[in-house]
Amino acid sequence: MVQYMRAHLDASFAALSDATRRGVLEQLGRSEASITDLAEKFHMTLTGMKKHVGVLEQSGLVTTEKLGRVRTCKLGPRRLEEETAWLERYRQLCDARFDELDKVVEELKRKEKVDGRRKRK
Repeated sequence: MVQYMRAHLDASFAALSDATRRGVLEQLGRSEASITDLAEKFHMTLTGMKKHVGVLEQSGLVTTEKLGRVRTCKLGPRRLEEETAWLERYRQLCDARFDELDKVVEELKRKEKVDGRRKRK
């Protein structure tokens, strides 16, 4: 199960790491589109867009359907729940570390203030 989840996370984050692929997902969130339409919208070759769509399809974020000569793309079944949970755990870890850092800074400020009063006397 852990290996399966890691594979999903790796595939998702790899797919999302590219600005063009994120743009494709945003576009498909508005409406389905053919690979040709996507290639034109993103000013790239058909071959380049096919590769981007292939990465998104392998991660489950996009599905394609071929009707005649046209391959239509739409959002896939994945809803990024695992990825969101991983990000939330990471956010909580960072928040906890920053909270601890805030405590240290406040303690140092308090000590500095006390030491400053002692020096004046």
